[in-house]
Amino acid sequence: MTTMNPTAHGSGNAATDKFKTQRVSSDTSVERASAIYQDVLDALARIIHKHEVTYDEYRVLKQWLIDVGECGEWPLWLDVFLEHDIEEVHYNRNHFTGTKGSIEGPYYVPDAPKLPATCTMPMREKDKAAPPLIFKGQVTDLEGNGLPGATVELWHADEDRFYSQFAPGIPEWNLRGTIEVDESGHFEITTLEPAPYQIPNDGPTGWFIKSYGGHPWRPAHLHLLVTAPGKRAVTTQLYFQGGAWVEDDVASAVKPELILDPKPNAGGIAEVTYNFTLDPEA
Repeated sequence: MTTMNPTAHGSGNAATDKFKTQRVSSDTSVERASAIYQDVLDALARIIHKHEVTYDEYRVLKQWLIDVGECGEWPLWLDVFLEHDIEEVHYNRNHFTGTKGSIEGPYYVPDAPKLPATCTMPMREKDKAAPPLIFKGQVTDLEGNGLPGATVELWHADEDRFYSQFAPGIPEWNLRGTIEVDESGHFEITTLEPAPYQIPNDGPTGWFIKSYGGHPWRPAHLHLLVTAPGKRAVTTQLYFQGGAWVEDDVASAVKPELILDPKPNAGGIAEVTYNFTLDPEA
């Protein structure tokens, strides 16, 4: 495992270890759990009969399930192939009207260093050679009022397509920060333009993708978690107009409302404004 080529096994285990630091639970009733589990089993049964799944194929499935767990790739696989549906259901069933969310993905790390409303993201000297990006906007309520006290957490991959804390040789908080907006809810962040990247694909998730002739690419994107007192937190990703894989994201997470179109400013630096509108807390 090197800086230029972190393995799926190493990245997967890092994601699993991060997830395991906090146990989660839900208030799902026995009746609801029973209905969900039965529908899952019924759906699998229909697939087995429809495609006349063989015993060899069944054994391959069991072997693959074991491999995913041993390689720590369940957070990766689930976030890539299922989270976008969970997020969409969550938005629609609660009748939210504010900024749309997207998947969090397996590489979020809480408690990133706090930064002022106008700031530059933590980065290495080598990162500063990448094309810069100025990302600015305002956090408001549904009526358009600025929300002082809001924070905009930002994290994204570097120009080599790797995330800090999930690949070796990168400073802990590289390209990660919690930006505290100003008294009118505004922020202005200088960072670098991220690159498209392949999800780790030399392990079971990659084998799964290859088995159906798919690809492992995600379009370039910024990850954001926007919060404010008394408001619903929004976790989202923002993509780039015309970027590679925007129309064919392996994670199916791109939405038209989440596409940026940066333009050169007077200094020739790519600049874009995107505002976040937060729903009241449920």
